[in-house]
Amino acid sequence: MATVTSSTSAAATAALATTTSGTKTTTSVDWDALIETMVATKTQAATTIETSITANEAKIAAYQQLQTLLATVATDTTSLAKSIVNSLSSSAYGARAATISSTGDVSASSAVSMAISNGAATGDHTLTVTQIATAHKVIGTSVASKAADLGVTGTFTLGLEGGTSADISITSGMTLEDLVDTINAQSSTTNVQASIIQISSNQYEMILTATKDNASIATSVVSGDDVLTSLGVTDSTGAFTDVLQAPQPAIFSVDGISLTRDTNNITDVLSGVSFSLLQSTPTGSTVDISIEVDTSSIQSVLQQFVTSYNAVRDYVTSQQTLTSSGTADTSSVLFGDGTMRNVMTEMEQVLNSIIGGMSMSDLGLSFSSTNDLVLDTSTLATTLADNLDGVISLLATKTSTSSSSLAVVNTSSSPPASFVMDISVDESGALSASVNGDSSMFTVSGRTIIGAAGTIYSGMAFTYSGSSSKSVTVTSTTGIAAQINAIATAASNKSSGSLQDLITNLQSQDDRMQQQIDDINERAAIYRAMLVTQYAKYQSAISTANSTLDYLSALLNASSD
Repeated sequence: MATVTSSTSAAATAALATTTSGTKTTTSVDWDALIETMVATKTQAATTIETSITANEAKIAAYQQLQTLLATVATDTTSLAKSIVNSLSSSAYGARAATISSTGDVSASSAVSMAISNGAATGDHTLTVTQIATAHKVIGTSVASKAADLGVTGTFTLGLEGGTSADISITSGMTLEDLVDTINAQSSTTNVQASIIQISSNQYEMILTATKDNASIATSVVSGDDVLTSLGVTDSTGAFTDVLQAPQPAIFSVDGISLTRDTNNITDVLSGVSFSLLQSTPTGSTVDISIEVDTSSIQSVLQQFVTSYNAVRDYVTSQQTLTSSGTADTSSVLFGDGTMRNVMTEMEQVLNSIIGGMSMSDLGLSFSSTNDLVLDTSTLATTLADNLDGVISLLATKTSTSSSSLAVVNTSSSPPASFVMDISVDESGALSASVNGDSSMFTVSGRTIIGAAGTIYSGMAFTYSGSSSKSVTVTSTTGIAAQINAIATAASNKSSGSLQDLITNLQSQDDRMQQQIDDINERAAIYRAMLVTQYAKYQSAISTANSTLDYLSALLNASSD
């Protein structure tokens, strides 16, 4: 006798239907329902595994969100972590603000406009402008129509003295407009532009303008008609007949030093400062320039960090939510997660550090009753004004050397606390650098020594001005922003970060469990096919039996009649 499990028996019973007609009782079977019920007993394990995959996917999504939030913290602390200030630096402390004022009978904004680069030297300067640079500009005599044929054929050269020139060719069927277009087509070579001014309805004149200040326009006949003389631009000797504006250099002084330039756009006088001269200043008048650290920019960057830190803090708190019964809420998929807790604890401990006798309270930073970070901007403004160097030491990484011959060009957010760099100079003056005899830690280019990628010195750079070999001690201190930057970067790194390790592990689990589901479903499909074949035989046998029963019943009924 065959035995069945209780679930199988229940399934079979559910698939049976009994009907009675007179003295005849008929039992029918829903074979499809019976098969699906039997197969479901085989796939029940897959459903359980799918629940585990869904739970893992929720954790992966939560870890990825935490990665994103920590990556924002890393971004928002990058500029705060850098103490090196120069024109190429992205340090928050390199931001500059300029104030322009004037003395005497001149408007500062009318005389000069300025742009300040990151890392420009701070200080006060006095500017006077004797004359601004001007471009050469000449005009010809009028023609009756700008669209009429000029009736001359010839070629002439055009350019600026000392510069490149181009041949300009014209035929008799060309108009004044055609000539202007031909000249302007060569402007990138000649640095001369042409235009037409309308004096009246039947008076049009061509103007030639140099695109560079303090440079004279030069022209000469190459062949054919003297085109520019025919238009009154030059006379028979080749001299310009009507000079609207003579070329001249800019003459100005900065801090009493007289200077001359061929342009009004001055970029090479004050390092990191560019200014445009707009007009001359009257005798006795000056433009006063004050360049300072842009403390409002530092405040803005620090506020960004506060916001991104609190976003992480609030997210971690949300993952610790309890139900009224004291159990973890279903939304808290990372409840009790050790990695998340460690990252948060490390950042909190860093924020409570004291560096150089200063703490975050000196910056106006404090924790609220909910442990969110709060910034008091008035306290910060006072500290920035009184002790900017102290703020930089508190927040950023600072690297120094024991020798003035080795200057720090750049440093990383988490450099070694101290090491000795052995610098060798050979007979040809070529440099090499090593630490503990290992020369692979740094690469050398000319006088620049750069930390090798993938080493603890990566991101560090120095210049050496010495002429002989020397061993130099390099020391670094790591501030609050630099430490948090390192923590957030390490945790959020999508290649090798601690959170990524957890994500990768969960994804591997999901892959294995999905394979288990696929195997279960594959076996269930084979089982279904077997049941379909088996029950088809049962149906056939039952159908045959029912037909025989009907036949016998008919014979018995006929005999009784």
